[in-house]
Amino acid sequence: MRVTALIMAGGRGERFWPRSRKNLPKQFLSLTDDGKTMIQLTVERISALVKLEDIYIATNKDYKRFAMEQLPGIPEENILCEPVGRNTAPCIGLGAVHIAKKYEDAVMLVLPSDHQIKFKKMFLTTLKDACELAEKNTNLVTIGITPDYPETGYGYIKLDSHEADGRAFKVERFVEKPTLEVAKEYLATEEYLWNSGMFAWKVSSILNNMKKFMPDICSHLHIIKESIGTSEYEMVLDKEFHAMEAQSIDYGIMEKAEDIYVLPGTFGWDDVGSWLAVERIKKTNEFGNVVNGNIITVNTKNCIIQGDKKLIATVGLEDLIVVDTEDATLICAKDSAGDIKKVLENLKICNRDEYI
Repeated sequence: MRVTALIMAGGRGERFWPRSRKNLPKQFLSLTDDGKTMIQLTVERISALVKLEDIYIATNKDYKRFAMEQLPGIPEENILCEPVGRNTAPCIGLGAVHIAKKYEDAVMLVLPSDHQIKFKKMFLTTLKDACELAEKNTNLVTIGITPDYPETGYGYIKLDSHEADGRAFKVERFVEKPTLEVAKEYLATEEYLWNSGMFAWKVSSILNNMKKFMPDICSHLHIIKESIGTSEYEMVLDKEFHAMEAQSIDYGIMEKAEDIYVLPGTFGWDDVGSWLAVERIKKTNEFGNVVNGNIITVNTKNCIIQGDKKLIATVGLEDLIVVDTEDATLICAKDSAGDIKKVLENLKICNRDEYI
């Protein structure tokens, strides 16, 4: 069966402020030494499995030009512009009806646009295994990451170790982000995986489950599908997408459906969720610093310092994040990186939208 892919690229990447802004979010930025943007790396990773003509990008209309500039091999009609953010279920549904309109049925991979993968061959092997399992019956497959420390920033998937299909396990339940103590318990059981937000299923399987568990969203998607390829498409998409309820695919489908399998992945995954991820992606120097730009450091240790043309000089700093852009500078303790979103909340309250 033909393999297609939907890459979700509509997020704002707020934890990467001030580099990531609403007019140029994280997925269209380069955070690696090769200069490639995150979405370019995502497409490149799967190109041995999925033809470019079968890769779809779900983003919003403000980001369409970035997608077209950075991914010239993707057909313009495959760049799906959501009129408004409605979480992952409507986004995935939009991709599914476009693929169904073109092929009737196919295996559909769903991947975030802004993750980092260290071991590409192992990743591709896992995707192939997921596609093979998805092709069987009506299986919905999610890829879980084997945890190596008690992370509190991810949701978890509890697998049923007594019911397996090859390397995959039946999912017992999905659980929300835990406390540190609970995360330690999860790690000790060896029965929990990190929820990566990556999926594989047949288009027919996911749409049938949407019809069963999310009938309102499914009815709007059906109307959109009928308009694809017509002059009415943009108008219909705008009307029907605005009418949909915002809902995640985990809550709407994965926590309720049958035949849910999880395939453990060990391919050097990182969700690149904050500036702290830069330490995991890039090499640190002899002082434990990750520096980029015109930087001079004196007695500075374990810092992330990102600049551009302007000289940044640091003296006597430790465990800080310093990010300088043309119009804004962030100075943040590393253990407070999760609070960067609060800066944006304050900017919104103060109507300082030019910095968001």
